[in-house]
Parts: sequence; C-alpha cells; structure tokens
Amino acid sequence: MSDTIFALATAKGRAGVSVIRISGMGAFDVACQICGSEIPVKKPVLRKLKNTKGEVIDEALILGFKGPASFTGEDVIELQCHGSIAVVASVLATLSGLQNCRLAEAGEFTKRALMNGRLDLAQVEGLGDLIEAETEAQQKQALLVMQGALSNKVEDWRRDLIRAVALIEATIDFADEDIPQDVTPEVTELLNGVMDDLQQQIDGSFAAERIREGFEVAIVGPPNAGKSTLLNTLAGRDAAITSEIAGTTRDVIEVRMDIGGLPVTLLDTAGLRQTDDAIESIGVDRAIERANRADIRVFLNDTDDTQVFGLRPSKGDIQVWSKADLNPSRKGMNISSLTGDGIDDLVLAISKRLEQKSSQAMVASRERHRVALSSSIQHISKGKSIISDSYDFSELAAEEIHLGIYALNSLIGRVDVEHILDEIFSSFCLGK
Repeated sequence: MSDTIFALATAKGRAGVSVIRISGMGAFDVACQICGSEIPVKKPVLRKLKNTKGEVIDEALILGFKGPASFTGEDVIELQCHGSIAVVASVLATLSGLQNCRLAEAGEFTKRALMNGRLDLAQVEGLGDLIEAETEAQQKQALLVMQGALSNKVEDWRRDLIRAVALIEATIDFADEDIPQDVTPEVTELLNGVMDDLQQQIDGSFAAERIREGFEVAIVGPPNAGKSTLLNTLAGRDAAITSEIAGTTRDVIEVRMDIGGLPVTLLDTAGLRQTDDAIESIGVDRAIERANRADIRVFLNDTDDTQVFGLRPSKGDIQVWSKADLNPSRKGMNISSLTGDGIDDLVLAISKRLEQKSSQAMVASRERHRVALSSSIQHISKGKSIISDSYDFSELAAEEIHLGIYALNSLIGRVDVEHILDEIFSSFCLGK
C-alpha cells in the first residue's frame, strides 16, 4: 500500500461541488504539488489547483487529515472543487501525471481502512449496504452495522467464550491438585448464553436479509382479475400491459417500490388457470413458483369463486376483491384500481404485514453471517457436550470452544476472509 491513490468520491456528472479524495503516504506532497503550498491538518484552506504546466484549473477548498485519524488510516486529502465535468477531468488527469500517484481501484479506500484497522469486515459490509440503501429501513439497518452493532456483539460473545475457555483450562492446569470449585455451572451458563444469542441472530438474519435485499409481494389470481391494473396503480405508471383478453401476462413482471419505508418488489404474475397453451402454461408455472417464494401473496379475485388454481392462501396472505366499482357490496377488502377505492387500505395491510416480518430482524443480515454463526454454535455445542460427559476430555472441550471463537473471528474479518474480499469490494465505487 505504498502508492498514493486518488478518485472522485462524489457522483460523476455536472454538480455544484465535486470531492476528489487522495490517500497514502504521499497525499500531502501530492496536494502541495497541485496547489503550490503546504496543506495544514484539519484546517480547510482555499487554494488554486494547477496542472503540470502551472496553469490554473480551479479554485478549491482543501482538507487534510493525518493518519491514523482518517477514514483509511493513512494521510488523506480531500479536494472540494467545482463540479464541472471539465474541471474534474483536468484535476484527475493532473493527479495521474504525478509520480507514485494512481487512480484507486473499486473499494480501495475502504479496503485500506480495513487493512489499517479503521473498520472490520462487518462494518465494511454495512458501509456497502449504506451506500446502496434505497429506503429508510435499509438505511437504519446498514448504519447500525457500519457503526459496529454486529462487531460489538461478536466482542461480547468472544469475551464470554474466552472466560469459559480460561475456566476449562484452569482444570487442566490443576489436574493433579485440588480445584477450588467446580467450574462446570459457570462454564455451562456462559456457553448456553452465547449459543442462545447466536441462534437468535440466525433466526432474525432472514428478516434482516429481506430488509437489505427487499421483500417480495406477489399479486396472484385468475386471468382478467385486474392484477396488472393493480400493479400499475400501485406503481403509479404503466409497468404491465393491461387488456380484457385473458392471459395477457405471460411472465412475471417486477416493480420496485418503497412501502412504509421498506423495500418491496411487487410481482405481477400470469393468470392462474388450467390451459392447453404451452406458452401460457409456462407462465402459470412460473407464477406459482414465484408466488410460493414471495413473502406475501395478494390473492385478487373478481368473482365469488375464492379458489385459485395451484395456490392456497396461507397465514399472512391478503385476500382482496377487485373491481369494486362494478360490485361495491361484497364483504371484506374490496378495491377498485379504476377509482382508487380501497387501494390505501390494501397498501396499509401490506405495510403492517411487512412491519411484523421486519420486527424480527437482527443485525446479522447475510448468508456469510449465518454460516459463521452456525459454525460457532456447532463447536460450542460440542464443547459443552464433552464437558457434560467428563472432565477427562476438557482439553478437547477447550479446543472446540477455541474453534467457536475462530468462527466468530471470521465474521468480523480477523481470520480466513481473503477469499471474499474481492467479491465485497467489487461492488464499491472508485471513491470508496
């Protein structure tokens, strides 16, 4: 990491202000070369930026941060210049021409923060999620992780497990002497507490993952029940083709929305019915498959027949009568996509069900997290079983708990995570 790196930290394109970030041992020297004078630490200064020919490019506000008290843990310079496409291009070209100064790779600033101990791996993932957040719930969840909510829990679990190992190893050290007291009750209590917490995180990780990636709500029902019209009404645009001809929708149409601050993908599916049309049959099969995987199904019907081919409502699903403008007297939730009657009630019903599902969310939110947590539980459980059987196997018990700690260390990137770093950082922009 001897190179000094730079990148545009704000979005490309015309803007009022653009921020160019520089990081590395030579960051202050680079800033001095481009603006002609030294830059103070943590004191904003206004300087003219010049290219290698000495020509003025722009006048910019410059901030300097000495490592390790910076985002990357290295010396960092931020150039706040005018957001002209030409200005930004000229500054970047000038920086490219300086010795030992190069354009950063995707996520390289954050990678340096990880390598320098400014962030751990879980916090890096939280930062990535925060950048990608589209809804309030995603923003709040990502911010918690980025600020160390998961990391702090890992530290608490490690502390309890290290205490348990110390007690077990004390019985090994005093094997030929009288042990002051039986440590089994305290060890068992510590292990049980950690395992309960880990299982709670695993159980809640599925809801947290849905908040991060988005819930799916499938609109299902027979042909011509008004599914595509409802999707268009909820989306506020013509996302799906509507027609009086039954079977118009052949594939699953997806629309991304924010409902109650939660990310939701609405699915308009093919009308569910028995058909001899090969193409329509494929659409029906896909509709049933996606509906079965959805978090909530909205069963839409415009007749008194409540049966829907291939699917049955389950707990949490919503049954809705459509075309209320033609038949307003039916009991239950009765909506009209044409007049808007009942649409607000339907959105509220969806929102409440999603709130119930999201209320179970924990800070662990990825498959990687679940794998590490599950591995830790397995090792701790083995260690506990060995302790319950006999103290003669206490060395084996201690080793299993050490392996449980190792699994937790991988969760925050202390060990054995090199193979996933490229995947994580590839999703970051150059300025991060």
